Amino acid sequence: QVQLVESGGGSVQAGGSLRLSCVASGDIFSRYCMAWFRQAPGKEREGVAVIDNFGMTEYADAAKGRFTISKDNAKKTLYLQMNTMKPKDPAMYYCALVQRVIGACGGRGHEHYNIWGQGTQVTVSS
Repeated sequence: QVQLVESGGGSVQAGGSLRLSCVASGDIFSRYCMAWFRQAPGKEREGVAVIDNFGMTEYADAAKGRFTISKDNAKKTLYLQMNTMKPKDPAMYYCALVQRVIGACGGRGHEHYNIWGQGTQVTVSS
């Protein structure tokens, strides 16, 4: 069973940058989607960005132009580089994985992912 462990959260000033990491342990099958989600208090969990095993990416509108999702296959690590952080970005950020995927990764909601990390908290100060 794959396990995911996030790190890199913390407090950053508005306009600043933060990089989240998510390390996967265990075997990951070739066709998969890995994604970052976030959930603020009182709000639903929302997708931020997704990447598939081919390296194709897709971003939520709130992340486009500011966030970059990437992965290092050798290290089994998923990243989320967040730049120009805004007051609307604070949340618990989760990485998620679904394997043996058929079809595209883009547009899949959180209900499609069955492996989750514990989350890492991000706060933004103005």
